[in-house]
Amino acid sequence: MDILIKGRNIPVTEALERYAWEKVERIARFFDDARTSSRAEVELIHERNRAISEPEVAEATLFINGSVLKASEATEDMYASIDRMSDKLERQVKRFRGRQIDRWQGHLKNAPEAGPEVAQPFVVEEEEEIEARIVRTKQFQMKPMGAEEAVLQLELLDHDFYVFTSADTGDINVVYRRRDGNYGLIEPAR
Repeated sequence: MDILIKGRNIPVTEALERYAWEKVERIARFFDDARTSSRAEVELIHERNRAISEPEVAEATLFINGSVLKASEATEDMYASIDRMSDKLERQVKRFRGRQIDRWQGHLKNAPEAGPEVAQPFVVEEEEEIEARIVRTKQFQMKPMGAEEAVLQLELLDHDFYVFTSADTGDINVVYRRRDGNYGLIEPAR
């Protein structure tokens, strides 16, 4: 596994880099397979805002054969943040591998599929003009996948929505978590 460790607002000492590298390398045992291409990016951040009670943040992004797993933890100590982040990432990896194995064994084939849901139009109310700006841009590869795999990615990333390319149609689709605990799928109209 290739591991990149970088720092923001903090010098990454050799000891800190070695500690983070060892913690993330522990997770590599799940991907000893020669067919698996994986890499990890770890960012160690010191938040400069004094109002933040836990300024030492450790973020990790793991790229595994087109899937992405993320974990982030913040504490008052960078080593503790790295420990908690690696524990969180390890739990996600175990869950990811377990679901892959279930899918390979055909357990997810028999899961009932939700029927298509009709989106209701919404009304935009005029409010005070708020100057919004883009403060962060993310880029990621979108490999073709089915809706079930997209839901898995959504759960692994712990996001409210996930954008993906449909393996069936080649169109850009979105799966999202509904308030009732189920999932929704947004497809382009034809």
